[in-house]
Amino acid sequence: GDRMWHFAVSVFLVELYGNSLLLTAVYGLVVAGSVLLLGAIIGDWVDKNSRLKVAQTSLVVQNASVILCGIILMIVFLFKTQLLTLYHGWLLTMCYILVITIANIANLASTATAITIQRDWIVVVAGEDRSKLADMNATIRRIDQLTNILAPMAVGQIMTFGSPMIGCGFISGWNLMSMCVEYLLLWKVYQKTPTLALKSAKVEESELKQLNVKKESDVKPAEGVQLIVEKDVTGFEPQQEKEVSCTARIAEPFITFRDGWVAYYNQPVFLAGMGLAFLYMTVLGFDCITTGYAYTQGLSGSVLSLLMGASAVTGIMGTVAFTWLRRKCGLVRTGLISGVAQFACLVLCAISVFMPGSPLDLTVSPFADISARLFESEPLPTLTSPEDKPAMVFATGMPNLLNGSTTPANSDPEMSPEPVPLISVSLLFAGVIAARVGLWSFDLTVTQLLQENVVESERGIINGVQNSMNYLLDLLHFIMVILAPNPEAFGLLVLISVSFVAMGHIMYFRFAQKTLGKQLFVCCTPDPKAVSDSSPPGNTSTV
Repeated sequence: GDRMWHFAVSVFLVELYGNSLLLTAVYGLVVAGSVLLLGAIIGDWVDKNSRLKVAQTSLVVQNASVILCGIILMIVFLFKTQLLTLYHGWLLTMCYILVITIANIANLASTATAITIQRDWIVVVAGEDRSKLADMNATIRRIDQLTNILAPMAVGQIMTFGSPMIGCGFISGWNLMSMCVEYLLLWKVYQKTPTLALKSAKVEESELKQLNVKKESDVKPAEGVQLIVEKDVTGFEPQQEKEVSCTARIAEPFITFRDGWVAYYNQPVFLAGMGLAFLYMTVLGFDCITTGYAYTQGLSGSVLSLLMGASAVTGIMGTVAFTWLRRKCGLVRTGLISGVAQFACLVLCAISVFMPGSPLDLTVSPFADISARLFESEPLPTLTSPEDKPAMVFATGMPNLLNGSTTPANSDPEMSPEPVPLISVSLLFAGVIAARVGLWSFDLTVTQLLQENVVESERGIINGVQNSMNYLLDLLHFIMVILAPNPEAFGLLVLISVSFVAMGHIMYFRFAQKTLGKQLFVCCTPDPKAVSDSSPPGNTSTV
């Protein structure tokens, strides 16, 4: 259900706002800003509450928000003409704001769910078996990518042969059913894993600061270090509540925010986390920006769903590559190899900017769309004339697949633009899809590094800050699109994106170099499982 919503919301917003990327960029800006500010607080909430309570609460809030948002969008699609005439269109604007707000709440709840399940529950279930943890991480990601194939294809076809309103209703109904199923599955896992009911007590802040100060003097973390498991694990015990002043209560979220970022900076895997975060400063992914851009270029919903399905297939290939590379070369080297593979594929995207068919034109002002709407009160240009535009959002045919090939009925044929070659857009999506192999392998590498090197009592807040860092770079890329929403500037955004991906992998290379030193390029190591069980824990590390 979450994947269906992620795919559909960007197309809904593009259609509602005159085929412009502006509204989708504002939506992304709000989502990224919220996680940036609240990520540490959400993670701290995950740490301070029982695992079952956190999982159930976040699951219900997430699905209920998506259901409500779908209902509101159904109303907007059904009565958009009437809403435009009421209060000079302000009522419709309020509907847009309400949709973005509720969708943002759903995303925050989804963030809490991801932290508690993928960064905490899975570590407890795996125990101290690092290979089992890697396999579970890869399996979860494969399931995630499989839903990336099925969900967009299902929703895309429903919207193609139905309507956006039917699509909203289907997503709302699906989330209602899936919420019940997921709730029961979480309860079963919790019952079958008694250790999930136990959670180590929160380390005192003074002790955390002392531990964090030791970062520079600590020994370099070996690649095969055992999973960090608190030996003194106790259940939640009622603590005596201290009287806290009103000022202290107000300041508590800000203190949590500060302490979380300080603790994150002092983690030994800080550079690896930063490298992952820099990959979010990109338009080269199947998010609402890329989907919206492809839609403005004339790609139908069916084509977009197929492209997203292809990217999910390569993502699954990345999870397979991760398990194989980790077994053969070790965890840290797997991230390095994955980064090189991703960057090599994204070079195709950089080349596509200069190929025939690219809309890159720096002579066009990037502020043209904004000034036209805000100051000149002119409507944004659409893809086709009203006579030629399909009644539905998604056309079953593809007459406008070639950019500019569809000629309005009332235009002069001599003035019609020639069909544009598809070399540029083909190279762009080929690079994006192929790069998913390296991307997801790299993502799994950093995920497991965080799981293995962050203590249980800090697991929530550190991963919350990591999400905030990811969204900080994501926020910057949405700001870029807001400043330059016209398709003619998209090529420049592609080049900037490739540059940030390169910087992210340079940071990871520095982390790998500090971790493994001269052994970084020795790419033949035994599987940690092959190490003799008789060896003491301190000697089980492999490089």
